[in-house]
Amino acid sequence: MTKTVSDSAVQPFMGLALFANHPAGLPTLFFTEMWERFSYYGMRALLVLYMAAPVSAGGLAFSPQQVGDIYGTYTMMVYMASIPGGFIADNILGAKLSVLIGGAIIALGHFTLANPALPAFYTGLCLIVLGTGLLKPNISTMLGGLYGPNDHRRDSGFSIFYMGINIGAALAPIICGFLAQSKEFKSYLSSMHLNPLLSWHWGFAAAGVGMVFGLIQFVLQREKLKDVGNLSRKKDAPVTQKAEPEATVGVSTSGNLTIDEWKRLGAVAILFFFHMAFWTVYEQGGSSLNLFADRLTNCEMFGWQFPSSWFQSLPAIFVIIAAPLFSALWVKMGDKEPSSPTKFAYGLAFLGLGIFVMVPATMMAAQYGKVGVMWLVGCYLLQVIGEMCLSPVGLSTATKLAPRRFVASTMGIWFLSMAFGNKLAGYLGGMFNAKDLHGLMILFAGMAGGLAVCVVLLALLVPTIRKLMVGVH
Repeated sequence: MTKTVSDSAVQPFMGLALFANHPAGLPTLFFTEMWERFSYYGMRALLVLYMAAPVSAGGLAFSPQQVGDIYGTYTMMVYMASIPGGFIADNILGAKLSVLIGGAIIALGHFTLANPALPAFYTGLCLIVLGTGLLKPNISTMLGGLYGPNDHRRDSGFSIFYMGINIGAALAPIICGFLAQSKEFKSYLSSMHLNPLLSWHWGFAAAGVGMVFGLIQFVLQREKLKDVGNLSRKKDAPVTQKAEPEATVGVSTSGNLTIDEWKRLGAVAILFFFHMAFWTVYEQGGSSLNLFADRLTNCEMFGWQFPSSWFQSLPAIFVIIAAPLFSALWVKMGDKEPSSPTKFAYGLAFLGLGIFVMVPATMMAAQYGKVGVMWLVGCYLLQVIGEMCLSPVGLSTATKLAPRRFVASTMGIWFLSMAFGNKLAGYLGGMFNAKDLHGLMILFAGMAGGLAVCVVLLALLVPTIRKLMVGVH
């Protein structure tokens, strides 16, 4: 029987009902991912703004096309690295050791970005790519290993885990953005006889500190994960791992995949396309919407000017509020819960509504120069509703559909959809031009229209996908 948090020494420390009746390893993975996402989103909030800022403001003064290309390539490679990362975990290191080593490389990458030299900028990005490739797919694999394939707590657990991701993502832009952009911190640096133009790099360094916190927590709580994330035994060795049970429907005991396993992989392939479309638009938050906040939004409240990067905390804050609600909703609905493909369709629909909000926002910016904060607030709120219908459910579904012997590799392929989506997001974000607002309006409208087509197509494919998901809801 799987040990739960209520049986664990973690429970008194947490003092929360959040993890009640879930496996004891969930809080450990929750906080590890929270700090890793702090590091990632702290740097992500600054990356486009730093590259686009003029040299006089400490930036790199890259063109919009350069910014979009580098941002898209970087974020694509972060997820493409999940494929070799999954292979390494499956065949060499195991998921647990891969997470530990990956986190250390990520921290090194952020501290390298703290160096203002241009070679250090590219080196730091490469290190973060390598480290994230080891950590990202394998921590999700470990989470999936805590639950049986048909455990009714599974989607709830992934939604809780997703809330941890977003606690880190909410804190990071506030802290790193304050260090990088705020007049207050720049004045402090000047008072300490330090160059205020280097404030960007203080923000990058803060992201690295967050990853270090995550590593410390992971090591201290490693006993809670002793049954998951270990390197699989050879075929002739006795199997002792209990936390990653084999699926009971259509699973081969030989080295070959069964027909049912191939069907499930077919469902993964179809959902892969829609997952990619989702992230193509959602990742505008780090590119075109980030620049919209910086150049076309009045970043002021109650007479106080706040860093434009703080808008990057909004999606995460909304997820923190929504995650427990959606987690409870899926459990409460029981047998009436929508299927995973149906949830995907809802997610794409709300994402489309969110990006469509930016069409009238751009029209207002063309008329008045800048718009109020509520346009971006509304956009991000609708997008997060879509995210909660699709992203944590997608992680959960991919681990359920993956053949038991190739879970980490399958997760690496799943993250490849995010890689392609991020590259396309960078390409579209490179079209941002604050001087051509008519073109920007067409860009946002085009993304909304494309998602509408995806919703209709997916709705038609739902029955087919459900047939392919043999034994999985």
